[in-house]
Amino acid sequence: MFDWPLMCNNVTKEDKIAMSDFILKSDKFTNGPKVREFEKAWSEWLGSKYSVMVSSGAAANYITAAIVRERKGAGGEIIVPPIGWVSDIASVINTGFIPVFVDVDLDTMAINHENIEKAITSDTKAIVLVHALGFNGINQKIIDLAEQHDLLLIEDCCEAHGTEFGGIRVGKFGHMSCFSFYFGHHMTTIEGGMVCTDSKEIYQLARMFRSHGMIREASEEVQQKYRRYDLNPLFTFAVPGYNMRSTEINGVLGLEQIKRLDRNIEIRKRNLKFWLAELDSEKYFTKYLVEGNSNFSLPLILKDRNSLDKVCKTLEENSVEYRVGTAGGGNQARQPYLDNFNYRVSGNLKIANYIHFNGLYIGNHAEVNNKKIKNLCEKLNNV
Repeated sequence: MFDWPLMCNNVTKEDKIAMSDFILKSDKFTNGPKVREFEKAWSEWLGSKYSVMVSSGAAANYITAAIVRERKGAGGEIIVPPIGWVSDIASVINTGFIPVFVDVDLDTMAINHENIEKAITSDTKAIVLVHALGFNGINQKIIDLAEQHDLLLIEDCCEAHGTEFGGIRVGKFGHMSCFSFYFGHHMTTIEGGMVCTDSKEIYQLARMFRSHGMIREASEEVQQKYRRYDLNPLFTFAVPGYNMRSTEINGVLGLEQIKRLDRNIEIRKRNLKFWLAELDSEKYFTKYLVEGNSNFSLPLILKDRNSLDKVCKTLEENSVEYRVGTAGGGNQARQPYLDNFNYRVSGNLKIANYIHFNGLYIGNHAEVNNKKIKNLCEKLNNV
């Protein structure tokens, strides 16, 4: 057991009672009214017009990539970050696109507009931008770049619930965005995710892709388009979809958890600020762009890679759980799953490799406080 785990037990007794009461009173547990209620609550919290609950953040990645194919046609390239989760890249590969890796900035761990612009070709269809570890990675230059080149912009906010740019929550700036409600994130539905958008067309596509591609999941207007086929309307499949639906129990838990989300975000923000203030900036990188952050974890990037083993030993001696490589284990372009697929690197991945070899992260949650942070930083600063 870790005295400082990556995540505390964030499913409360009240959460369990709410789920238990629902199970005892309901006869329907598949995707239904409670999921729709949570989708509505999430849209109101984020400020988006539409939200579609799915089975995981990775499912959200796959659905957004599939929507790119549906909107832009099969084949071509999608610009991706090397720092992110495997499904940011795997979803691109498995929907028939070529991932194009561009380097990140150290102070946000996100791809920047200069590197994106250099990577754009006539084959580019979309940009995947990841708000890694809860740092804001979006800016107006990236938004403008996507618009100028008619590219779909996908925000991965799976680690960034409540992160803001210009006072607006991320997930609102792209054509569509992905959120995760995995146990270790800002809030949980145990497993679960969300696709968010302000586009009515993308919303209808997301609903169909979530449920096998069936038109009965979409609006009456969309269904009418397919009535000309000699098919049972209950079993008319408009797109090559998946089964990525959530359950009513996940929806019930989401409705309970969202009540505490803003409070948990504020705790995470305070923890990061204190963490960076206490770390020795001669030994660790501390000059992140923290404005608007809502950090999933506390980053620890060493300036001297030779100290990594000592730092890890210090964390282990103090029962602090950690992950080497930061988000997703570091540079995704180094992973073996790419060996049998086409991909491209635009420029070099110098900063991504620096993060890969020099970085790690530890947990940031409601049980982390200033006393714990100060005590650990004193020991890390003496390494």
